[in-house]
Formats: sequence, C-alpha cells, structure tokens
Amino acid sequence: MKRRDFFKTSIAASAAVLSSTSLAAGETHQPNETRKVSKYAFPEKRPLITYSDRPPLLETPLSVFTEEFTPNDQFFVRWHLPDIPTHIDPDTYTIHINGMVQRELKISLKDLKNDFEQVEVNAVVQCGGNSRSAFTPIPGGIQWGSGAMGCARWKGVRLKDILDKAGLIEGAKWIGFNGREKAAYYKTPNFVRELELDELDDHVIVAYEMNGEDLPYLNGYPLRLVLPGYYSDSWVKMLSNITVTDKYKSLFFMDKAYRVPDNECECETPEKLAKKTKPITIMNVKSVIGYPENGAKIYHNSEVVVRGVAWDGGYGIHKVMISLDDGKTWDEAQLKEDLGRYAYRSFRFGFKPKKYGKLHIMAKAVNSLGEEQPFSKDIGWNRGGYKYNGIQVVNVEVV
Repeated sequence: MKRRDFFKTSIAASAAVLSSTSLAAGETHQPNETRKVSKYAFPEKRPLITYSDRPPLLETPLSVFTEEFTPNDQFFVRWHLPDIPTHIDPDTYTIHINGMVQRELKISLKDLKNDFEQVEVNAVVQCGGNSRSAFTPIPGGIQWGSGAMGCARWKGVRLKDILDKAGLIEGAKWIGFNGREKAAYYKTPNFVRELELDELDDHVIVAYEMNGEDLPYLNGYPLRLVLPGYYSDSWVKMLSNITVTDKYKSLFFMDKAYRVPDNECECETPEKLAKKTKPITIMNVKSVIGYPENGAKIYHNSEVVVRGVAWDGGYGIHKVMISLDDGKTWDEAQLKEDLGRYAYRSFRFGFKPKKYGKLHIMAKAVNSLGEEQPFSKDIGWNRGGYKYNGIQVVNVEVV
C-alpha cells in the first residue's frame, strides 16, 4: 500500500460509546481496562482498541507493554482534527521555516536526509489524557485506559540544526509548529503548539523514521516533531510549518486545552475549580504491567514472571517495586537494559503464588529524583483528566 493513497484502503470503525458512572464526585480510581480490541484493523496497524475513526483514535492493549519498544503496527494513534490529508507525496513534501529567521527555508525530505547530520533518540510518547477513565466525574475527552502511549527509536534531524541553517534573528524567543490536520468546521482552531527556545536541546528532533521504518501514516508520516520527556500534545504530526517569533501567540490548544491547576498537587474539585492553570509539559513517573493481564488465571506454585515498563520525563527510572499484598510490603523488580533516560525501562519480577484465590499485583516506579507513583486514590482530580500516574493493580486468580 502506498501511503499517498492511505485512506483509499481504510476500514471504517465504529466510535465507542462512552459509558456514564455514578461514582462519587472528585474520585480517582483505577482506569477502565475492560475495553476490547476491535475486530477491524486500520492500514499499517493490527486491530487495536478503537474509540473513533474520524479522527482516528486507537489505543494499544496493555499486553503489548512487556518490552522496551512498541511495534509500529501496535502503536497508539491520537489525532485532534478530523480532516487528515488522504494524499502525501514524499517527493514534493516540504516543511516551511519562517518568521524571525535570516533565511526563510523550504526543506524537502531529501534535504533532511542528505544535508543534515542524522540522529536517533529513544523516547516515550504519551497522551496527556492517558488513563483519563480513572477520574470521576468523567472529564471531557477520550476515556483512555492506560494504553495511549508507546516507545520508539526515532530517527531524524535535530531541530537546532534546522534553525541554525535558517539563522535566528536577535530577539527570537518562541517557535510555533503546525501540521496538516484540519478542522471540519471553519471556526475550529487549528492544532498549533508553541515552545520557548530555551526548551530545546539536542534530543528534540524532526523525525521521519520510527523503529527503523518510515513513520506510519497514522503516526504522522512523513515528518513529526519529537519532544522527548513531554506529553504528546507537543509532538506535532505531519509537520508542515515552523515559525519563529519574539512573542507568545495566544492559542486555543495552549491557553484552554491541555492545562492543569497551577498548584502543588495540580488538583481541584468539581465544585471549586482552580482559577489559575498551567500547560502540561514534562511527564511524571509511571509504570504499567503488561503481563499478566487483568482477569488472568495463574497456577498455584508455578513460576510467574510479572513484566512491564516504567518511564518518566527524562530523569530516568531508578527502580520498580512490586507488591503482592495490597501495598503492605514491596519487593524490587529486576530492571532490564537502560536504553536512555527518555525510553521505557522494562522490568521483570518472578514469584510462586502460594495461596489459592484472588491476588492483586501492584507495580510502583521510582525515578532518580526519588519521585514515586502514588496510589490512585491519592491522586487529586482535575477537570481535564490529565497526568494520571497511579499505581496499577492487576487482579488475577490463582488456581
């Protein structure tokens, strides 16, 4: 299949019906992990948990998260606007660099691959609303379980190198990014993100490759911004324009969406919403268990190996702890190879179940700063359902 003809072969999928809940206001609990994988597959993807087909909203099943890298065909998909180009010609595609630059540029894919140093970075991309279904009352937005994330080896060109070639004019401070997705209604704002120049380092790249292959169409082909450590709302897909300015430009997706209360707990109550908010940026520490799955049956006195992944915003995972007694005691899991501070750190923990019946398995990640995951009940509610990182509980039965 040619990517330029991507949607000619697309299989329509039904939008999920979001169920209501009667739980008490302001509660935070375990995310809803009961949604099933669709029987339909989108092009370049295996069947995933489907929330919508326009725009495409696909979640990765938890069982995938047992290794450091997420396969491209199982990688989650999150678009904001429904009008995605149905035709992409890689031979003519360019990104436009303009604004406060000495040389306005239009750079082709060929230029990126031949005229700049090629770099790779291993990094997790995670939706800011990942695990949103853990909040009650239900915040607006997609009611994700815990699979709106993935880790890949991204290849491309440093954003700094591109800006150096354009040459920044004195006083330049902000960079705006936008892609090719468009709104269906003319009054809907375009999805544009801005970053301060001070936020850039050598890990921020414009990527054309993911896990050794061209970017999948649904993950931003042919180019996307990779901003390691940050939530995915800043990882602009189908990147088409980079504009340098001296002032911050007021934008809906910066000033209204993707914000949390500007206080220590980043929390509020439905009855008393915080007046001051701030944008979500750097990811907090989190882990998930990929095996065993919720509802699994495991055998008494057998060798069971709990497997999963942990990550944070770039400080690095120090350890992962496992509890088999509802958090009363914790034992340290074995960490696998460190693939970089922005990547998943996979973990393993072996044990033999000694008692028959229900068993709750918990995982808790701790980063190099000593920050650790809280219990879900201890996370404060926020109106956007953002940045949930509660300790996961997997319920199994020993038979």
